[in-house]
Amino acid sequence: MTVILNTWVFEALVKQGTSQVALTQKVADLGADGIEVRREYFTDIARETVAVGQLAKKLGLVVNYSVPDEVFLPDGRLNPQLPTYFAEGQAMGIAKIKFNTGHFDRFTGDLAQALGQLPLDQIEMNVENDQTPVSGTVAAIQAFLTAAHQATTANIGYVYDLGNWAFTHGDAAAAARALAAETHYIHLKNTSDQNGQLQTTADLDTGIYDWRQLLKLLPHDVHFALEYPMATDAEITQQLHLLRAEVGD
Repeated sequence: MTVILNTWVFEALVKQGTSQVALTQKVADLGADGIEVRREYFTDIARETVAVGQLAKKLGLVVNYSVPDEVFLPDGRLNPQLPTYFAEGQAMGIAKIKFNTGHFDRFTGDLAQALGQLPLDQIEMNVENDQTPVSGTVAAIQAFLTAAHQATTANIGYVYDLGNWAFTHGDAAAAARALAAETHYIHLKNTSDQNGQLQTTADLDTGIYDWRQLLKLLPHDVHFALEYPMATDAEITQQLHLLRAEVGD
């Protein structure tokens, strides 16, 4: 298995000014297989993407890229920023790039031509269930992926984000069954519900989801990412061991 640490894990360090370049080394020191870099955490994106790519290559780490933007704009157009995001990813030598679907329901163009503008022969593109009704439903994700697979043979898939299903009031198990065949990447975080107040927890075993049972519905030959803030290296190490013990190497 391939276990990735999303840099949200290090939220406290990021707020203190630690760069994702420094976090790349930390991810390696903690024994993960790769890092998922968050675009919103960059302060000097041109310099840092190159530095992350160079260091990750030296350390033998997989790099994935989380971009908080959508593939299709509210008017249905393909997002013109996508080539920029892919170029940033290429500078880091990424394996996967992740977006939200956005308003594919309003897209009226030639999907093959639109997707053909992107280097999908080099980088795998995935869409995630986010915390919105636009991009966070099984129907929206299936609609885009079905059309994309009809339009192109490029490697386009789905990121199953466990914790986000709580925020859209979706059925995490039904979603796993419906989207298992499209799942190329799994984001793991649990969610607590305190009288209707939802909050991401710092432990997979704390929250409303039985993550072990849900993983039985999903493929295991994919990347797994831990994506929730943790306070100490000891906590991160314990959660890495917890995941690896369940899924296996």
